[in-house]
Amino acid sequence: MYFRRKRSGGRAYLQIVESRREGDQVRQQVIATLGRYEDLKASGQLERLLRSGARFAEQAMVLGALDDDTAVRIASRRIGPVLVFERLWEETGCRAVIEELSGGRKHGFALERAVFLTVLHRLFGGGSDRAADRWREDYAVAGTDGLDLHHLYRAMAWLGEELPAKEQDGRTPFAPRCLKDVVEERLFDHRRDLLTRLDLVFMDTTSLYFEGAGGQTLGQHGYSKDHRPDLRQMILAVVIDGDGRPVCSEMWPGNTADVTTLIPVVERLRRRFAIARVCVVADRGLISAETLAELEARRLLYILGVRERTDKLVRELVLDDPAPFVPLVMSKRGKQVDYEAKAVMLAGRRYIVCRNHQEAQKDAADRISILAALERQLAKGDKALIGNTGYRRYLKTISDEHFAIDAAKSSKRRSSTESSCCAPTPISTRSKPCSATNTCGPWSKRSGPRNICSRPARSSTS
Repeated sequence: MYFRRKRSGGRAYLQIVESRREGDQVRQQVIATLGRYEDLKASGQLERLLRSGARFAEQAMVLGALDDDTAVRIASRRIGPVLVFERLWEETGCRAVIEELSGGRKHGFALERAVFLTVLHRLFGGGSDRAADRWREDYAVAGTDGLDLHHLYRAMAWLGEELPAKEQDGRTPFAPRCLKDVVEERLFDHRRDLLTRLDLVFMDTTSLYFEGAGGQTLGQHGYSKDHRPDLRQMILAVVIDGDGRPVCSEMWPGNTADVTTLIPVVERLRRRFAIARVCVVADRGLISAETLAELEARRLLYILGVRERTDKLVRELVLDDPAPFVPLVMSKRGKQVDYEAKAVMLAGRRYIVCRNHQEAQKDAADRISILAALERQLAKGDKALIGNTGYRRYLKTISDEHFAIDAAKSSKRRSSTESSCCAPTPISTRSKPCSATNTCGPWSKRSGPRNICSRPARSSTS
């Protein structure tokens, strides 16, 4: 049934009509004629009638109020992320550790709740502490009602508070020990048992740039992985164990080179977490001759990526070793990848040489495409070639102002990308060596049996 305004003789009448189906046709039947529409509206009887009927149609009235934007709005908050992460926060020991360390201080606010809020925001939203203060208005986080923005700032300052001089044993040259380090060590002790071993860890670094004032200690200009050399930055390093669990993080000045960080971090990890046996796994960006000498002097096990283009020993002897390859089939991102691998002993070191057939085919196609485009550019002139690193790989200088394609560099022999190697064991199949398919690396002669690690050193799951 529904209301219908029916016009007759120049007047409008309000009727209650019911639609009924009779066979294949729908017919309307007038249940009642309420009177002239203008008189009902003017006398208020129509409003009273609708309000009386609204007692039996609450859903329709709510929907109508929403359509008319006359509904009374109330606050709504999400509880799902808080319920899940609150449980993890307690099971991992984060809550107990922070409350224990901050219990002796009179902060005047719930410091543990402030840290929890900022961590939860970074997991689900991301951004600054100011953004976290606005973000929490949409979430029901217990114990945070009395927190203001300056409380979040104070909580972060507490985590970065430098420890006394007597507790600075094991600090790196780049950063002192602070309360954040104590939290990480207590969390590691919380989840370890008698069988817990930290034999293998993975570390990677990235740069974080920032704008505005502040950061006089850590904020420095350096090599920017975000391609923002104009801004000051910091270097963030994250260390995870072989199971993919985070162990600790480090923050260094923005002008710190990766090759200078490996040995200090290894020493710091050994002291902080009482590691008896260390196996260092690193890509080319963390390795230098000095680093390798330090590893040898400390008698540490290592699996390292090698710079093929700058290492003459590898380029001329290891890659040309006549020993046959052993075929391997590995699953990578849901696809089967064909590899070949072999071990080469040279100068007391063991090199694991790998070959990726799929990447070799891709490199060959890319090389043919680059050379074809290079020939077209040479026909137009040489100036456009100077800044192109892809072209420069295959060029040689024939005069002060002119270039030509170097046949030796573009020949099949130089295309050893099709028959070269991939760094030691499947650990480094994700790292990109000197070319897309070429890597090789020394495996320490003290590394013992060939233990294959199932997780790539820089896998997306880490």
